[in-house]
Amino acid sequence: MAKKIEIKDITVRDVVIGMAEGLGVDYEETNNELCLRIPEALGNGYLKAIQFDHGIGVIEADYLLKKTFRFELEKGVVHPLKIIFNREDSFNHKFNGDNEIHEIRHLESVIVSSTSKSTHVFEIPAQTPVCIFSIEINRKLFEEKISDFLEDMDENLEALFRDVNGINLFYYKGYFSLNIAKLIEEFTTCELEGFMRSVFLEGKAYEILVNHLKQYKDDQQEPEKRTILRQATVNRIEEAAKIIEEELATTDNVLTLAKRVRINQNTLQLGFQQLYKTSVNEYIRNFKIEKAKELIENSELNITEITYQIGINSRSYFSKLFKEKYGMTPKQYLTKKRNPESLSETKSA
Repeated sequence: MAKKIEIKDITVRDVVIGMAEGLGVDYEETNNELCLRIPEALGNGYLKAIQFDHGIGVIEADYLLKKTFRFELEKGVVHPLKIIFNREDSFNHKFNGDNEIHEIRHLESVIVSSTSKSTHVFEIPAQTPVCIFSIEINRKLFEEKISDFLEDMDENLEALFRDVNGINLFYYKGYFSLNIAKLIEEFTTCELEGFMRSVFLEGKAYEILVNHLKQYKDDQQEPEKRTILRQATVNRIEEAAKIIEEELATTDNVLTLAKRVRINQNTLQLGFQQLYKTSVNEYIRNFKIEKAKELIENSELNITEITYQIGINSRSYFSKLFKEKYGMTPKQYLTKKRNPESLSETKSA
């Protein structure tokens, strides 16, 4: 059964404070940033909140919980407009009192607004890596800034931002672009301190917001008229990964691979960094070495045969890569797996 935590959620500060109280842990505060560390007994990771002027705040969540948690936001108040980007595994959202459950999957984003009665409920499954970036907007405080964005909004978004008292429910889901993913990465990895950090992060939050509003506008176009790449790109990157895995012995040219999946080389590289946290060439090398380990364990092939099977022409280069990853040469690993007594005698001698 899910553990329920009720959170006030008028500002991003409330989210961290409410979660800290619900989990029975402390939080740290530095300037305009709050951070909660998940205790080992409950899981691992952190939750951060950064508050800026004009009612804009950002929440970063990167954690794994040992139990399923259900976060219910307080009724009777106007909650911020939320623009949520899911960077990891799926979690669920619903409006309190509504039976419809919204699954928010990897690389999906939602624009969502509750009312004072139909508030948000988020359910985070146990043992699931959660990595969320959320821009939270108090529309009453943000109202004086709204004119800066009118050109990028359609009438639905304009009405949404002008709903400062949270009268209407709003829910929109789609896939966010690789460009937005890159901007979020720049935000979360910022190493500046003090004033420069605050200015950089606030500017980056606005940049992410504007790009997402442009993407929402682009989403309203017919598919053939859209100019921002999203899930189609993700599908092609996953197709490229499948080609690498199925054609391991012959896949070694990034440009050719990009052409086969119908995207440019830069987009392919950016996509691999976002989806797999590595470059295309590193992904190929890692998969080749992992496949070699599997062949040593589950086949009768010798080292030379395995080397050619995975598409590496140099035994010495293969040996170097294998040792870097597993701490021993392929020959030593083969002896350990297929003839452990021989390895023991060698060590004794």
